[in-house]
Amino acid sequence: MKLFKKKNYIRMNPPEAISTTEIETPSIPDGLWIKCNHCDKIIYTKEINKYKICPNCGYHFRLTAKERILLTADENSFKEFDSNMQAKNPMDYPDYDKIIKKAQSKTELKDAVITGYCEIGGYHSILAVMDSHFMMASMGSVVGEKITRAIEIATEKKLPIIIFTASGGARMQEGIISLMQMAKTSSALNRHGKAGLLYISVITDPTTGGVSASFASLGDIILSEPNATIGFAGRRVIEGTINEKLPDEFQTAEFQLEHGFLDKIVTRTDMRDMLIQILKLHYQKEEVFENG
Repeated sequence: MKLFKKKNYIRMNPPEAISTTEIETPSIPDGLWIKCNHCDKIIYTKEINKYKICPNCGYHFRLTAKERILLTADENSFKEFDSNMQAKNPMDYPDYDKIIKKAQSKTELKDAVITGYCEIGGYHSILAVMDSHFMMASMGSVVGEKITRAIEIATEKKLPIIIFTASGGARMQEGIISLMQMAKTSSALNRHGKAGLLYISVITDPTTGGVSASFASLGDIILSEPNATIGFAGRRVIEGTINEKLPDEFQTAEFQLEHGFLDKIVTRTDMRDMLIQILKLHYQKEEVFENG
């Protein structure tokens, strides 16, 4: 019978279960790290300076309109136009009012563009900057109206205008009213050009749809930031239409430069100096005509 009797072993009492609520997890403040959309590296936020460029691959993170103005205009020189203009709901689109209010609360903007007068390197200019954080900077009645008014002021005051574009295209909630902004802005630029005035278009990521097909592509000089997405229809739409595979670099700023759509690709750190150089040449031309 002893054959089947268990041996006596030393018994160890298992440790008491530790409550996971008692374990202190390290507290990491929000916004301490950021992931680069291009190289997928995790970057310590403090490594990204005011230009918001990835230190590993040079990717240009998207800026707000206010950040862009601070990088471009001379200090304390910017005077905003039409700061309280905001969209109605002309097509009675469901919940459009709520969508606008949510975007306004998120960005502290009335709509997707800021326009105004400024000096850049001491040169008087009209500036318009689109903000992709507001409904992907879609172009509705307010965006079109503010840009048109800015162009008309530039024409009246005989000033150059610089427009930083960034947009997902026309704002579908405003239907045909959104689409008509393409013609309105283009017509205003035509009058500005006939007056012999300078328009610099600076295309940033992304600039697509109705904006790319109107005022973004009408500049006397067209600049872009590196790797910006520039195009009209989406890649899948085009591939489905032509039944062909598009190149990987299709609709990038580099592809557009190679095919003659852009005049130059300029890194964000050099953009202000480039604008000053162009404005200097423009104002020298004006002085020659006045004195000639």
